Amino acid sequence: MAQTKTNAMRILDTNNIIYQTYNYENKDGKIDGVAVAHKINKDVNQVFKTLVTKGNSKEVYVFVIPVAEELDMKKASKVASEKNIEMIHVKDINKITGYIRGGCSPLGMKKQFKTFVQEEALCFETIVFSGGKIGHQIEMNPYDLQKIINCSFEDIIK
Repeated sequence: MAQTKTNAMRILDTNNIIYQTYNYENKDGKIDGVAVAHKINKDVNQVFKTLVTKGNSKEVYVFVIPVAEELDMKKASKVASEKNIEMIHVKDINKITGYIRGGCSPLGMKKQFKTFVQEEALCFETIVFSGGKIGHQIEMNPYDLQKIINCSFEDIIK
């Protein structure tokens, strides 16, 4: 059976970035990050989720944090130089990013938004995040991710 290539994977291929993919069964409806980490047999601290927010300025910001953690809105606002930041509505995810909830990757969004990754990502040789489609994950070096999306590593969790 042919391997499904997502837009995120094609971007990595085009840039000659080394990565690995994982597929997981999602018919059970368990697509939250912690469940996914268990399904692909990875440490929850190494598996990251992608959160999309909007600031007072109406700018969109992306935050990539470990799946078991919670985004600290005050820290997020500060690193984005915004007075206030809030999560975008689930109904707007596809319109803004081109992805759906549960399949949102920091790679390959409709537009490249300013992106912040939790600094603990640098403690790992590789991190895992959505491959851009539910059931698909990408594992790669966080510095290689930074080369592609020009993200910064910050303390953004509670």
